[in-house]
Amino acid sequence: MIQKLIDKYCQLLSWLMVLFLALMVIMVFGNVVMRYGFNSGITLSEELSRWLFVWMTFLGGVVALNERAHLGTDSLIARLPVAGRKLCLGASLALMLFVCWLIYQGAWEQVKINWDSTSAVMETSMGYFYASGMAFALLGAPVLLLHLWRLLTGQLSESELIGIRESEEEPLANPRP
Repeated sequence: MIQKLIDKYCQLLSWLMVLFLALMVIMVFGNVVMRYGFNSGITLSEELSRWLFVWMTFLGGVVALNERAHLGTDSLIARLPVAGRKLCLGASLALMLFVCWLIYQGAWEQVKINWDSTSAVMETSMGYFYASGMAFALLGAPVLLLHLWRLLTGQLSESELIGIRESEEEPLANPRP
């Protein structure tokens, strides 16, 4: 049930990323046409595109965590016995949760420091820009906690004990329907 909820919010994040990417393409393309065709431009385009890119990157990180789509090297882990794989996966999940905490802490400090600073063009608080790190930490931690819970309760199959893929060509360990 929790996995279905996480899958739904990741699907929502995916649609949000599609919207962000579409807005970026429209704004940048429109700005290029305006600059070269009409010797003017859309002032907002560059800054808003940068903000959307940062938010899209962090949201994409959450979706990749859920789909276990991050790339890595498993040459050592694949040679370990099942108990060793479980230990390594547990350690990596614990470390990733710690990194989520560090990202949250750092982003929170940046939000506080930059809340009264405004962006050059949009004149919006820079705190919203740095809140993207907080969003990643808050949305990514439940995904990692669920993976850790499934590991600790023995609900992971042997193929799921390796948390990464060697290349993009390899299929996901357990693709969702």
